[in-house]
Amino acid sequence: MSISSINPRNQFRGAVSYINLGPVISEVEVSTPSGIVTSLVSTRAVQELDLKVGSDVIAFVKATDVAIAKLD
Repeated sequence: MSISSINPRNQFRGAVSYINLGPVISEVEVSTPSGIVTSLVSTRAVQELDLKVGSDVIAFVKATDVAIAKLD
């Protein structure tokens, strides 16, 4: 599935504003024009995506889950 195939109402473009790294799960806050979106993601995913404060991302919302995709 590509990013463009996801319903745009469920996407929030923004920048990582805060990361709280945990041993297994990390908290990532994304600042968007609509406000802050917070995601709980695996610490491994944070590392594999090389997320840092200031990284441009898209937060995808499905029910109560928020996924993050890094924009290059």
